[in-house]
Amino acid sequence: MLHKVIIANRGEIALRILRACKELNIKTVAVYSTVDKNLKHVFLADETVCIGNPEPKNSYLNIPAIISAAEVTRSTAIHPGYGFLSENASFAEQVKKSGFIFIGPQASTIKLMGNKINAINTMKKMGIQCILGSSYLSLNNTKKNISIANTIGYPLIIKSVHGGGGQNMYIIYNDKDLISSLEFIKTENKIINNHCSIYIEKYLDNPRHIEIQIIADNYGNVITLYERDCSIQRRHQKIIEEAPVFNINSNLLKNIKNKCIEICIAINYRGVGTFEFLYKDDTLYFIEMNTRIQVEHTVTEMITGVDIVKEQLLIAFGEPLSIKQSDINILGHAIECRINAEDPSNQFIPSAGKINYFHPPGGLGVRWESHIYTGYKVPIYYDSMIGKLICFGENRNIAILRMKNALNELIIDGINTNIKFIYSIIDNNYFQQQGIFNIKYL
Repeated sequence: MLHKVIIANRGEIALRILRACKELNIKTVAVYSTVDKNLKHVFLADETVCIGNPEPKNSYLNIPAIISAAEVTRSTAIHPGYGFLSENASFAEQVKKSGFIFIGPQASTIKLMGNKINAINTMKKMGIQCILGSSYLSLNNTKKNISIANTIGYPLIIKSVHGGGGQNMYIIYNDKDLISSLEFIKTENKIINNHCSIYIEKYLDNPRHIEIQIIADNYGNVITLYERDCSIQRRHQKIIEEAPVFNINSNLLKNIKNKCIEICIAINYRGVGTFEFLYKDDTLYFIEMNTRIQVEHTVTEMITGVDIVKEQLLIAFGEPLSIKQSDINILGHAIECRINAEDPSNQFIPSAGKINYFHPPGGLGVRWESHIYTGYKVPIYYDSMIGKLICFGENRNIAILRMKNALNELIIDGINTNIKFIYSIIDNNYFQQQGIFNIKYL
């Protein structure tokens, strides 16, 4: 029984997990860094344990400290949220070996799908279209790298095999770009392993970014909760997501969702997960699978009425899925905007500091997910996202209108935010009509 859960994360997702646990009468333990002692979920948790200083490697990435916290509080499970250790197969394995439940897939599944090349090869075997290329690069063999690049054909993109959140991605248009990008990676020490840790593939300019949400239990039951459109991004990081997808062939989406279910059954997947695709020229190309809860799970919850985090907890407890595919119906349309502490006018540089005044939006169909409050100090050590604004309506137009109203109501004073920048996209005619917009043209 999940009588007590360690929340091994911070910010809005930690608060989201805590709320789901409370609805299931599960005790919570908040682990936190020294700079996060005033986080909202730390105040609300049943127990708290400080696990280190603000540097992530000494706190939220400190596996021994997190497992020790589980031991001293006699917890039964650990929820990793997203980011940090959520897709770390070694962490999942150590949690299990220490006698605790890892709220997520098996370590072997994380290892298989967490490596993007392995995931791509798995999908290819199942008959899923993937982007041309997907070849390993070596930081020490320039001649071989150039040969691979010219075989695929420019433009190309370099990615980290284990990367996420839009990090360590470089678009290259010629041999010179390739050489300079690899030198930059080497000097910045961004890639831990010198070989087989970065790969290259064909770059698709301004595609749609489509993802399929799945949930699977321990008994072979798998369902999809439809799809999301995450095409609006800055610096390869999502900032606006919506569900369901529109302006895409419904039969194409139906077929890919069925394939995702088949794959989950084939790899014995357990928990929640997301298959991510790029869409261009009426084709969906698989790019990666996220073996964790997604930031944008909220829009799926709004259109289906399914509490994804609660299902995640129940599956870890050993319960079968509480819903069937036939139970899932789309109720309307939802849009999520990520509110970041950053300066859009200065290359989105992060903005830390004290929030002097905060006023959340409200009204019918408006959902605000955040850990901030008046007087809260945004630290410099972590991701710049400080909140998520989700608006729901019976159709997309109503969702957009509610989002515009909510963005106008939202006040965060004392730091720079992207609120006005987000509004400029939501208010853009092309976005409203087509659902996509190339931010570089703003």
